[in-house]
Amino acid sequence: MNANDKMISTSQMAPQEVSLDVLREKYAKGTEQTVADVRARVANALAALEPEALREDLEQRFLWAQEQGFVPAGRINSAVGMGIKATLINCFVQPVGDSITGAEDGLPGIYTALSEAAETMRRGGGVGYDFSAIRPFGSKVRGTQSRASGPVSYMEVFDSSCKTVESAGARRGAQMGVLRIDHPDVEAFVAAKDNGAFSNFNLSVGVTDAFMQAVQADAPFDLVHAAEPSIDQIAAGAWQRDDGVWVYRQLRARELWDRIIQSTYDHAEPGVLFIDRMNAENNLWYCETLRATNPCGEQPLPAYGCCDLGSLNLTMFVDDPFTPQASFDFERMREVAAVAVRMLDLVLDATEWPLPQQAEEAQAKRRIGLGFLGLGSALVMLGLRYDADEGRALAARIAVELRDAAYAASIELAREKGPFPKFDAERYLQGQFTGRLPESLRTAIREHGIRNSHLLSIAPTGTISLAFADNASNGIEPAFSWTYHRKKRQPDGSTRTYEVADHAWRLYRQLGHDVTDDARLPPQFVTALQMRAIDHLQMMEAVQPFVDTAISKTVNVPADYPYEDFRDLYTEAWRAGLKGLATYRPNSVIGSVLSATPEPEKVKAPDDDPLRKRFERRPLGELESVTSKIEYSTQEGKKSVYLTVSFIRAEGVYDGQQVAIERPFDFFMPTNQRSDGQQWITASMRMLSMVARAGSPIAKALADMREVVWEKGPVRCGYLTRDDGTQVPVYHDSEVAAIAFMLQRILIRRGFLDAYGHQVPVPVLAKRFAERVCCSHETMPQPVATTVEGVAPNASGAKCPECGARALRKIDGCTRCTECHYVGGCG
Repeated sequence: MNANDKMISTSQMAPQEVSLDVLREKYAKGTEQTVADVRARVANALAALEPEALREDLEQRFLWAQEQGFVPAGRINSAVGMGIKATLINCFVQPVGDSITGAEDGLPGIYTALSEAAETMRRGGGVGYDFSAIRPFGSKVRGTQSRASGPVSYMEVFDSSCKTVESAGARRGAQMGVLRIDHPDVEAFVAAKDNGAFSNFNLSVGVTDAFMQAVQADAPFDLVHAAEPSIDQIAAGAWQRDDGVWVYRQLRARELWDRIIQSTYDHAEPGVLFIDRMNAENNLWYCETLRATNPCGEQPLPAYGCCDLGSLNLTMFVDDPFTPQASFDFERMREVAAVAVRMLDLVLDATEWPLPQQAEEAQAKRRIGLGFLGLGSALVMLGLRYDADEGRALAARIAVELRDAAYAASIELAREKGPFPKFDAERYLQGQFTGRLPESLRTAIREHGIRNSHLLSIAPTGTISLAFADNASNGIEPAFSWTYHRKKRQPDGSTRTYEVADHAWRLYRQLGHDVTDDARLPPQFVTALQMRAIDHLQMMEAVQPFVDTAISKTVNVPADYPYEDFRDLYTEAWRAGLKGLATYRPNSVIGSVLSATPEPEKVKAPDDDPLRKRFERRPLGELESVTSKIEYSTQEGKKSVYLTVSFIRAEGVYDGQQVAIERPFDFFMPTNQRSDGQQWITASMRMLSMVARAGSPIAKALADMREVVWEKGPVRCGYLTRDDGTQVPVYHDSEVAAIAFMLQRILIRRGFLDAYGHQVPVPVLAKRFAERVCCSHETMPQPVATTVEGVAPNASGAKCPECGARALRKIDGCTRCTECHYVGGCG
């Protein structure tokens, strides 16, 4: 059988039902029904970006490359040529700083990052973050004289945001959360998923060489941060090094490492990123630092970096499959790879960017990530075992040939279109990875430059393998099982189970072989769970030296895999020079997407607490709302905004009783309010809406907002009514804090919060909702008076615990507030 015969045999197989459903749900648009329709649109849209004289020929060339095995990533197939505002880029890395808003040390504040990430996910991109800049739990917050809540608490807000934001094309947002191994909160981070929390995060610890060396030596290890500890933490032993960094405490490295390994064994997370290796192997070592990856780990990226991905279907290059003459067509693969590089380079110009920072980053470096899918299936078709030396040797050769073809194509593009703007020939060629390139390529790079800073990435390819490659094995993975059941979420939110077969198994049957008994299959038919964990690791070790970014691979092990055989995997991965590792062992917390046998249907338990019930989207019809006009004074004068809170009915079971309550659903500030401060208010309102819809604590979110501090002096907004009926103005440390106070007032009057801003219990909410009675008869806040000059006073005393003004002074031996006349301690 020759290559054409092989392709004919493959095309004669009826498409699997799951493949058609995935294609039509995710990728085929408008009147498109087939793979050919999607390929034609992709080829036409990308060729349209080329000079007019080249377009017709390149469109045919782009179509040919896809027919021969190039599969652009899912976002490209689903959105290119559609004229929509969704990004063609799969994933991004979003920087996160330590401040609440604004920027510090070049990093955006936490809620700025949240807003930027929400916009990115709304456009269709997944996001990775390094949360290590956020100060540890309990550390000092000078601006508010309070203590920090730590990165894990803020991750809850990002998790809620991801649950709420629907990405373009109905694609749910994906997130990767990273924390450095030396962060003082690393133990809380490692344990964050113990009870199934953070369902919209993959978690990875950023592990340094210094830590791994401490593990090997069973040495102590310092947990450090730049932020100043609290007085209690200093009393407990925290101290400041000569470089200004604070050492919060010390622990045994091996003990922490064992906790990480036990956690990954128990519920598959956290994964591990070897961040020193990532940076040592980075082609752009001279102009960026890598701290995080995209959600699946195949792309270590700098701040605002992106992954522009595509894969070669390796099964398409196997000639004479399942015969003694079976061979791999390297020449055709190299030719297809060259065209794929040009197509992915064009994607960077075709895409809509969620954020201008992402566009700037991509254009400066022009990263792309060409990889492959179907390795496991291709090896089976060639008669090679995935877990044998021969299988690893062929995989390594494929990686070498792909590397050389991609780099050669990018050099040619540089000759035609110019190198990427950040290219520096001498420093680029000093990199560890580029130092391993053939000398002919290094010479060409020095002479002509290179179009793309990075070119290679082996990504997971689950849905594009299903839709475009007849369920060839995922990325670099072996087959999970030759036939299995796959759970797939339907557009209406339900889950359907499909019977699915691997492409190689189907082709083997198509060629007339008996497949009714797995025991009679040839020896190359080895699945992921039939091999040792070290065999998975060794495949990564064989391929990684020839991939300039990283490999997304999961080491699958069965539920009964011995812990003693598992515990050294990550240490071996570090010794092998890998950039990271993730493992998967089925368990009760995370379950399994794939199963070799169908699972019995589970009866969905009712939502218990109506206060915590999640709402995925706004219901049809009207919502009851409250709109309030707020006036406040700052150093810049008097300002006003309109705030609207919408409420929704939530039903559930509480203490064995069916109940219904009213709770906030949307927080909104009308548009055309464009000052810097009010833009942050808008971002905060969006965050509150996400928290409300996710069923997270609104009272805590508002309390946190009231702690936000800016540098523009006090904000006077609202009144407190004393027991004697007198009203005193209230002062806040920022506009955001003032708005949070007024939102509290709205929810207090509504009966949702008590007089102190705390959450009212569900039974009380249910009674009030049934009776349509609010507990508070506080009058609506009166317009805020201003000073004669129309601005809030710029007092410099201590903060009054009653009205919030910075006007607390010692007068006649007593602590008094000159604004509200509060009297504190005397003597």
